[in-house]
Amino acid sequence: MTQYVAYFRVSTARQGQSGLGLEAQQAAVRNFVGTEASIVAEYVEIESGRKNARPQLQAAITRAKQENAVLLVAKLDRLARNVAFLATLMESHVRFNAVDLPAADEFTLHILAAVAQKEATAISTRTRDALTAKKARGFQLGTPANLTEVARENALVSLQLNAQSNLNNRQAAQLAVLLRATGVTLREIAARLNESGYRTRRGKAFHPMGVKRLLPNTKKPSKLM
Repeated sequence: MTQYVAYFRVSTARQGQSGLGLEAQQAAVRNFVGTEASIVAEYVEIESGRKNARPQLQAAITRAKQENAVLLVAKLDRLARNVAFLATLMESHVRFNAVDLPAADEFTLHILAAVAQKEATAISTRTRDALTAKKARGFQLGTPANLTEVARENALVSLQLNAQSNLNNRQAAQLAVLLRATGVTLREIAARLNESGYRTRRGKAFHPMGVKRLLPNTKKPSKLM
């Protein structure tokens, strides 16, 4: 029986709650797997496709190698626009499959990577040329208020705070919000986070109270545990 490790990506927790987000991807994957195979693990990445940091993708690849399983994605057409994703997948040499493009192979990935890289370069060139043309017409680029000393200091503080924010913890919080909105209990959320490789800021496993701290201070379902 073929074993799969499923990898899902949504840009935001809100997108994950929509029919076009996480639930749709999960349904597509489960229909594809059917009863003749099994899913040994699922990994959810909540991050913009423009970001190259993919800790859950790395975890999914590692698990697939450990289990001698096939890495399965629901929508390769979206992921294929990200050069970092394709490069990571190719370098891993892990077996993979995609629900929306089941015939894709390593040759297909190379072509998709080349197209994605060319498009990224073209977008960068078009943006640079447009800004140069606008500047030549006398427009002032940038926001003048951002050039003040106070604005620079505020920007530096903001950058420092962002740098101190733990990426893993922010992703865990978004996933917790997504699961909580569908009625999943705190204990079940903690189990899902731990199974997906998420850890607290101190590197420890999640517990229900730790999950509760991740959630915003909003009204939640009555079943807490």
